[in-house]
Amino acid sequence: MDISPKTSNDISFDDFKTQILSDYKIAVLSRACSLMGRKEVLTGKGKFGIFGDGKELPQLAMARAFKNGDFRSGYYRDQTFMMALGLLTPKDLFHSLYATTDIEKEPMSAGRQMSGHYVTYSLNEDGSWKDLTQQKNSSADISCTAGQMPRLLGLAQASKVYRHLKNVDASKFSNNGQEVAWGTIGNASTSEGMFLETINAAGVLQVPMVISIWDDDYGISVPAEYHATKEDISEMLSGFRRTEEKPGFEMLKVKGWDYTALMHAYENASDIARQEHVPVIVHVTELTQPQGHSSSGSHERYKSEERLQWERENDCNKRFREWILETGITTEEELNALEKDISKQVRQAKKEAWAEYLATHLPYKKKLVSLLDAAAGKSQNKNFINKIKNDLIATEEPLKKDLAIGARKALRYLIGEDSAEKKALLKWTKEFLADTQPKYSAKLYNEGEQRATNITEIKPEYGDKPEMVDGRIILRDNFDKLFENYPHALVFGEDTGAIGDVNQGLEGLQAKYGKLRIADTGIRETTIIGQGTGMALRGLRPIAEIQYLDYIFYALATLTDDVACLRYRTFGKQKVPLIVRTRGHRLEGIWHSGSPMGTLIHCLRGMYILSPRNMTQAAGFYNTLMKSDEPALVIESLNGYRLKEKRPDNLGEFCTPIGVVETVKTGSDITLVSYGSTLRIVEQAARELKEVGIDAEVIDAQTLLPFDINHDTVKSVKKTNRLLVVDEDVPGGCSAYILNEIVEKQGGYRYLDSAPQTLTAQAHRPAYGSDGDYFSKPNAEDVFEKVYSMIHESDPDNYPSLR
Repeated sequence: MDISPKTSNDISFDDFKTQILSDYKIAVLSRACSLMGRKEVLTGKGKFGIFGDGKELPQLAMARAFKNGDFRSGYYRDQTFMMALGLLTPKDLFHSLYATTDIEKEPMSAGRQMSGHYVTYSLNEDGSWKDLTQQKNSSADISCTAGQMPRLLGLAQASKVYRHLKNVDASKFSNNGQEVAWGTIGNASTSEGMFLETINAAGVLQVPMVISIWDDDYGISVPAEYHATKEDISEMLSGFRRTEEKPGFEMLKVKGWDYTALMHAYENASDIARQEHVPVIVHVTELTQPQGHSSSGSHERYKSEERLQWERENDCNKRFREWILETGITTEEELNALEKDISKQVRQAKKEAWAEYLATHLPYKKKLVSLLDAAAGKSQNKNFINKIKNDLIATEEPLKKDLAIGARKALRYLIGEDSAEKKALLKWTKEFLADTQPKYSAKLYNEGEQRATNITEIKPEYGDKPEMVDGRIILRDNFDKLFENYPHALVFGEDTGAIGDVNQGLEGLQAKYGKLRIADTGIRETTIIGQGTGMALRGLRPIAEIQYLDYIFYALATLTDDVACLRYRTFGKQKVPLIVRTRGHRLEGIWHSGSPMGTLIHCLRGMYILSPRNMTQAAGFYNTLMKSDEPALVIESLNGYRLKEKRPDNLGEFCTPIGVVETVKTGSDITLVSYGSTLRIVEQAARELKEVGIDAEVIDAQTLLPFDINHDTVKSVKKTNRLLVVDEDVPGGCSAYILNEIVEKQGGYRYLDSAPQTLTAQAHRPAYGSDGDYFSKPNAEDVFEKVYSMIHESDPDNYPSLR
């Protein structure tokens, strides 16, 4: 299918006619899929459906302006666009609706995302990059409204970086920055802060993006008057429009049913963004949503009959059809025949997709029924097992969960029995679950050889008389080596550039490497992470700096909804090697002393979370991460920048291992586990405990995700038979997670002589000042007394009550 961006200015009438009919076919095909898809949900074959009906024409125009190397960052209404590019077939759409777990049949996510979420493959089978300049690209969609906007900024900024950064190999990622990042969003979602923050940042950065706003006057059931000032997002954003004196956005407004105007608008938008690196907003108005928001409800409940009638009359496909007939491009008979043929195609695609979906289930069902029948014949609980078997036989179109439920329940009735038939059923169940579970759980992290946990440890090297320097100097000089060794690495954040970050860990590097690679940003955490996400998706190695750990909450939605789950939700077809650098733990007051590690380790599964106790460790983590291709959060200790450390000789080379704990003091009486700034307090307490005869073993967790992949902590517990986890998160936070890892996952409960315990901060946020810190978070006296009380419990004669 020819989808080159030709217009009536440079093609003949016959070619123009062919283009129009091709576009009409796609519009009708997409609409037929939407209508049939909703029916499949209502019959129970699909769990939920959300479609792109009513938005077909502007998406056709956008597709014609979209070129190889370009990236889309959209949302769940863009099926027509994907079909126009040849990246989505009707059968693909139905497999997505049924949640087929075969990536060959459901190429968007192998059933992990609901229908309407689209992706292209950026990686080869071995995890290496494809040549993104030779294909049309779509970053992986997310449902959360406006969540696609922060990443859009980074996708566009990558073109600017590649255009101006000359010493980096861009052969697979950019053709001199000619690529455009195309974003789509519904009119109601423009009320979200993510959208407005992205608009502002793009206007400041002047990057090549085109944002299409699909405006159908509603956000689910809520009309435009509740979403935008003056009920018009274009008017609301008019202050962002560029002038001769000031840069800004180019802003275009076009009706969603006007085919020729749409084609010209998108050609114009593409040229401006591509050539001038000016962001463009295309506000597409007078669109409709014929089936309402989704399969969950009907828009007849909240739209007036007058509005519904207007939508029927101004449906973009209907207006397109009328225009085709009015201009004499073809006849009514030809369009009728075309529409009939497309309807047949869609029905056939639906039928084939459902048959293929069931094809993997039915052989399992047949085998399981046979095993149940055999097991029932040898069991005293024959009647119960036969009921399970008969229920399964009656389920003509079983889901995988139906098979799992039947097999597992049947095994309950075979408890205490011993027969070959039971063993066969048990073997089948184990194999079925072992084969099926990874289809829903694999690819959360890199599973290849280059995964971060596979990077070999390289220890810091020191001369005979190592120089003692501030910790920040080690960071600074290590970053210097990294930016020298990795020309595609760059760092950005608030105060990151000119002053070299608030703790001078990047001091002087902007002068050396330039403002493009060591960059200041505005105060806007969400789009700082968005910049990093988009640039990482295009082959750069960004380090996005969040000034203080407490401020990461501003960006948490982008981290959890996009970065952490990207590899998982694309079934390993895209990667986002973003490093998030921040600093946290003990300083002063509520918003500069945060340790919300429990929140982060639960929200950010799919990222590595690293909490080094000093700057040498932190530098080693950065070196390790640059050798891998996975996202990570590195939390530097706020009160460690001015503490003296030995300066390593092999800066830029030594690597701190990820997922490996470090025993910083051996002992025999109790195992103390901590991390970050609190580790130093634990070490102090351990020295003081030694004075009263208690020999504590101190273990630095170092990395929280993952924690102790070698299970070294349980080896310590096996020796000491006691365990205390100390951290400065709230009670039940990260300490509870670590306890679960050691006691349950590693089996540490088997070696404990007393209850494992935790020592945490108070439940409130830390109060201001040195006294506030002391009485809000664990201190050395707390650790001493907690350990002493645990030893007193088992040996009260030698360790009488302290207080």
